[in-house]
Amino acid sequence: MEKAEKEKVIAELTDRLKSADALIVADYRGLTNSQLASLRVELLNHGAKLSVVKNTLTRRAAEAAGADALLALLEGPTAIAFVEADGNPVAVAKALSDAAKETKILTLRGGVLSGNPISGPDIESLAKLPPLDVLKAQLVGVIVAPLSQLAAVLNAPLQNLVGLIDARITQLGGPDAVADASPTEEAQAEEVVAEAAVAEEVVADDAAAEEVVAEEPAPETVAEASTDDAAEAADESAAEVETETPEA
Repeated sequence: MEKAEKEKVIAELTDRLKSADALIVADYRGLTNSQLASLRVELLNHGAKLSVVKNTLTRRAAEAAGADALLALLEGPTAIAFVEADGNPVAVAKALSDAAKETKILTLRGGVLSGNPISGPDIESLAKLPPLDVLKAQLVGVIVAPLSQLAAVLNAPLQNLVGLIDARITQLGGPDAVADASPTEEAQAEEVVAEAAVAEEVVADDAAAEEVVAEEPAPETVAEASTDDAAEAADESAAEVETETPEA
């Protein structure tokens, strides 16, 4: 390969490494041309291009593109699946994983996903994820579920209030009975409230009177005090008579 041709290949690989959203590196040693062709078609359906590359040129391209995580994977026969921005990394990983299981030859070394290095087991885990449409539906469900619960919590007090009102209307005889309630019935209700207030005032006055009566001295105590005063007066009078009587 001429030097100019090598430089052209390196430049193309550099651009592809920079623009790819994900890279998956595999060892294709032992695969037939027919198997490689079938795998390329399968990956194209998921937005990825499978290319067999030379490690020496790819290393230079990786260094130029800043894809240092790719350097450790460039050992032995190498094929790289370049997943474009509009591709599906999960579907590409599943297709490569299925090919590895079917052929028992293809080996997944690792790769780069959104700038982060991933290993062979990581690719297998990525292949087990649900399809993108299912993931989107699950995400929507996760977002909508708390909102539905919040709406139910907010509606519960209103529903309880409506239930209480309906129960009260039923107790009063239905909507017609509530609508036909006469002013006389309302007046009677007001009179009952007024009588209850008067009764409370009477009870309060009676309680105050009982307190006043409890503070007054008992009649027996007053009578005893009067008797004692009369006796003291009689004793004083007798003493004065004895003093005024002359000696014989």
